[in-house]
Amino acid sequence: MAMDPSSAPAEPLDDSAYARLRTLITSGALGPGTRLREAALAERLGVSRTPVREALNRLAAEGLVEISRNKGAQVVSFSPEDVAGLYDVRAGFEPHAALLAVPRLSRDDVERLAELNSQMEDAAAAGNLQALGALNSEFHGIFVDRCGNRHFAIALQTLMRPAVVAHTFGKYSPEALRRSMLHHAELVAAARAGDGEWAEAVMRTHILAARNAASARNAGD
Repeated sequence: MAMDPSSAPAEPLDDSAYARLRTLITSGALGPGTRLREAALAERLGVSRTPVREALNRLAAEGLVEISRNKGAQVVSFSPEDVAGLYDVRAGFEPHAALLAVPRLSRDDVERLAELNSQMEDAAAAGNLQALGALNSEFHGIFVDRCGNRHFAIALQTLMRPAVVAHTFGKYSPEALRRSMLHHAELVAAARAGDGEWAEAVMRTHILAARNAASARNAGD
């Protein structure tokens, strides 16, 4: 929900309320479909309703929350078919973004990819899925941002929804998580080598592996 620029400035967003509410959702403490009532959340978080409302709007923009006139705000629900469908589309387009991006990566970009990869390994070892999801989004975002096609990048960013990433990491087996970390390391190696075709192949494998890891766990639920 966009703010009216002509209105009086709103109370600054309470990042602590946003961060805590986001953690409640991504950790599963507030499950899919849970109604998010401003008054109850404000009491739970110890803040006024204004920062809660701002946090809900921010989370809606990220795809973690749905806001409707009739139902109000609720945690977004993803069926196994929703998750698989999004990964299918990403598998068709994101590898091409990697192919285009690698020749355009600066030395700083490559070093940032390596740094993010190291931090993801630490987060995975610690079981910190919230940090892992955020780091993963930035890692993939570098390839998307550097692909050289603004319209293509915007389209891909709408598919790389944090809620789906959080959903997927939460369902990974230890083996699938290790495989994902190895893919990230190989993407860094491809970036260092300046080999876009290598990065394209690894990215396709990486996304398809994520899709099938999530599907396999859903089948066993």
